[in-house]
Amino acid sequence: MTIETSAPIDGVTPEAIKPNPGIEKSTLSFNELGLCEPILRAITDTGYTNPTPIQAKAIPLVLNGGDLLAGAQTGTGKTAGFTLPILHLLSQKPLAEIAKGRPRCLMLTPTRELAAQIEESVKVYGKHLPLTSTVIFGGVNINPQISRLKKPLDILVATPGRLLDHASQNTIDLSGVEILVLKRFWPCCQNSARTCCSRPRSLMKSKHWLMACCIIRVLLKLRAATRHPNWWSKPYTWCHNRINATW
Repeated sequence: MTIETSAPIDGVTPEAIKPNPGIEKSTLSFNELGLCEPILRAITDTGYTNPTPIQAKAIPLVLNGGDLLAGAQTGTGKTAGFTLPILHLLSQKPLAEIAKGRPRCLMLTPTRELAAQIEESVKVYGKHLPLTSTVIFGGVNINPQISRLKKPLDILVATPGRLLDHASQNTIDLSGVEILVLKRFWPCCQNSARTCCSRPRSLMKSKHWLMACCIIRVLLKLRAATRHPNWWSKPYTWCHNRINATW
């Protein structure tokens, strides 16, 4: 299963999206979405009762096990939209023995800030579940991360560069990845294409191009490790469920 979420919609860049002070809520309740009781308890602890439209649309699709491509404004709950059903799926299919440094779910995001935010969401909503998670990103000492990867792990949140560092040192085993999440990566690929067309000489200096290259390298490693043919494809070619929620 692969999930891609992105803030930009129909070519609108993050800078052009204005914050929405009153995020619309769905008429459904979280109790109607099919999530297990420990997750519903964690949601109640946070004070939420109704999902946002993007959550109401995304959660059932992810629970059904399909690939998903979703886009909505910043602050509409996209992270919870994929975190909640993933926690449910992993908890409903526990492994007899979790291998060390071999995550079942890999969540990739371009920045350390987003990575930390996603992992915090995993911990908040998964606090009543027997699932383990950690986050790895660059700019910090790699040794504590290596120590953590020597322990059992269900969910790994990572930035591509640091993930590739661990892969090159054989401190991470990607062969067990069942679920892949790409958070805010599609804009990097789009911006790389625009740079290539408008300023080809500056392409190699573009941060979006460098990030796109990292994504491709990670997907190729995933494909080799899991022998899954779709880990390297462009998202739009294999995501049959696409959600574009705008207000």
